Amino acid sequence: MRVLQRVTRAYTDARTWGCTFYLALSLPLGLCWFVALVSGLGALVIPPIGFVAAAATVMLARQGAGMERGRLGSLLGVPVPAPYRPPAGGSPVARLRHAARDPATWRDLGYLLLLGPVGVISGALALLWISVPVALTYPAWYPALPLDLGLVLVDSAAEAWIVALIALLLMPALPWIVRAGAVAHGALTAELLGPTTAALRARVDVLSESRSRAVEAAAAERRRIERDLHDGAQQRLVALAMELGRAKAKLASDPEGARELVERAHEEAKRALVELRDLARGVHPAVLTDRGLDAAVSALAARSPVPVEVAVALPRRLPAEIEAVAYFLIAESLTNVTRHSGAGRARVTVATEARHIIVEVSDDGRGGAEPGPSTGLRGLADRVAAIDGRLRIDSPRGGGTLVRAELPWSA
Repeated sequence: MRVLQRVTRAYTDARTWGCTFYLALSLPLGLCWFVALVSGLGALVIPPIGFVAAAATVMLARQGAGMERGRLGSLLGVPVPAPYRPPAGGSPVARLRHAARDPATWRDLGYLLLLGPVGVISGALALLWISVPVALTYPAWYPALPLDLGLVLVDSAAEAWIVALIALLLMPALPWIVRAGAVAHGALTAELLGPTTAALRARVDVLSESRSRAVEAAAAERRRIERDLHDGAQQRLVALAMELGRAKAKLASDPEGARELVERAHEEAKRALVELRDLARGVHPAVLTDRGLDAAVSALAARSPVPVEVAVALPRRLPAEIEAVAYFLIAESLTNVTRHSGAGRARVTVATEARHIIVEVSDDGRGGAEPGPSTGLRGLADRVAAIDGRLRIDSPRGGGTLVRAELPWSA
């Protein structure tokens, strides 16, 4: 009974049916991709349309690989991240050349061409899943459809019962045969369409370097805060205490002088509060915590000497760490616009695109911004890389500057 229950659960398990659909779809999809890609590759030898065929083949291979990764994740529950290099800027030809030089594109193409023969095996396993239960009833209808097995023609009752017996013996193992076939196919997909070991190693190196720079930047920021507190607010508070002490000493003998000292102390206290408020805003503004990114960016724009247009369109609030990175990216970029760009106007946009949050800060200034080793732009790149985001800076001389960051929904 336990064996029967286990087999019954295997047949009704959603994973088994997911594996079956995955195998069954592989054959028609493999044939379609094989025909489409071979046609595209064949058109490369025709000079007038060779470039168009190359562009279409590269785009088709990437789209097909993306669909295969999605199919693997939805039916087998195996998420496979895209292994592509960061996208390049420039003209469409430059972007196409960048994609064609990416080894992941050629692995996509090889997998989709291989999916045809692999799909034949997968389709056979899916057909086995359907045919074995049907074969159990073969003794009842074999006279209407004799089974030709190549060397043997099943056209008698005894042979029909042998077919049914073989099907009965295969029934308990059939779910695991189908699952094993789907797992093997999925492993091939993940191996060819996922990140390679070298790519993962390179990614780890990049993250380690960006983490080191982020730690160094955090230490420098801490030293700056300590310096600002010591040289600014602390000195003002010391002066405030001295003024109040002098006022206290004069309170009985010289009330008017004490009053003047108290007024000066009051002004000093207000200046200390302004410095502390500015310092706290540089660490993490309260408006960002209380009201979110839209209100915080609007406050930045209102304080900017350069007119700033703000467009924030988010379906919900971002996680705190992503929100903080987006805010400081915008704050640093607007500071650079004010200090270095000579721009007359700037624009900030925050929106969603696919699975990322897109943050853009643009201006109409002189351009020429470069993320050197010790510049604020390098610090922005480190902040973005620390949460697995991407930063791109387009700043042609005389053409303004665009800072564009792609941030994930979660760090």
